[in-house]
Amino acid sequence: MLELDHLAVTAPSLEEGVAAVEAALGVALAPGGRHAHMGTWNRLLSLGPGLYLEVIAPDPAAPRPAWPRWFGLDTRAAVRLTNWVARTGDLEAALAGAPTGTGAAVDLDRGDLRWRMGIPASGVLPYDDCFPALIQWQAGGHPSERLPDAGCRLRRLVIGHPRAAELTVHLALADPRLVLVVDSAIGMVAEIETPAGVKVLQ
Repeated sequence: MLELDHLAVTAPSLEEGVAAVEAALGVALAPGGRHAHMGTWNRLLSLGPGLYLEVIAPDPAAPRPAWPRWFGLDTRAAVRLTNWVARTGDLEAALAGAPTGTGAAVDLDRGDLRWRMGIPASGVLPYDDCFPALIQWQAGGHPSERLPDAGCRLRRLVIGHPRAAELTVHLALADPRLVLVVDSAIGMVAEIETPAGVKVLQ
């Protein structure tokens, strides 16, 4: 079975992404780090045990990789909630059962964190990025364990896609916070409970 792991807000620059998310939610993001393999960096927000949100963008201090960056970051021109990530205890098995294009397993690290993740060769995941990236955490535990509790919790993640029913068939994930709807407008919306009430990211 898969579990909801984290949400990804992509941005053309980290500063722009952090400013937009902090303004939308009314809370400060915690430090993240750099991903040398992808030439990206991020800032993080706890959404409770086992779940967090990241704002991720190209790292201007890193060389551009010879392959497409994850989450379609090479073409993102605006700050948006574009992706979600699901964790598994067996990445190879999860990738074998996932739609074509979910990617190949790649070993990654940030500081003392170690994980393996399915990375699509194109940088774009199936179903127009509405299928989750698949991750298996290894050394260092889970990032949510290191983040301060800002009082934010995910209420719902609503994913709209014209082939939502087909997408659901591929998901071995049962989480009442995840809602897939048939919609001609492709995208996702996160409803997040904050100290100032429910806020929306999209």
